[in-house]
Amino acid sequence: MGPHLEAVHHDGYDPAINSLFLPAIKVHGGSLVFLSGFTAAPTYHDHPHRPEDFDTIPLDADAQAELTFRHLDEALRAAGCGPSNVVCLTRFLVDVDGDQDDINRRQGEYLGDHLPTSTTVEVSRLATDPRLRLEVQAIAVAPD
Repeated sequence: MGPHLEAVHHDGYDPAINSLFLPAIKVHGGSLVFLSGFTAAPTYHDHPHRPEDFDTIPLDADAQAELTFRHLDEALRAAGCGPSNVVCLTRFLVDVDGDQDDINRRQGEYLGDHLPTSTTVEVSRLATDPRLRLEVQAIAVAPD
């Protein structure tokens, strides 16, 4: 955690448990940055959606997760942040059982040893295109 973020644990915390998230993060200063949901689709695309705009998106969860975290990173950098500034990550998956391991691995590669708070939800489909398997929304804290 950076100087403006504090990991918060409660009774029952065991550092030997391999966890991908923190139960809470306390923020000391900085500015909140709210990030829209990102997918493997180009961040900027037409509305209403045109299916042909998404024909080049890879179909597998691993490749989609790599692109999703790249798109998230572009927005974070534009806001003066990086992966270590993320305090809250919400993930929407269309197939938790089939995709979670690949997505967790890509998330781990992206975040390194930084752990945000996190929630994962399985959904029947994502609004942008039915071929998408993952959407990630985040809240970050930009340093002052």
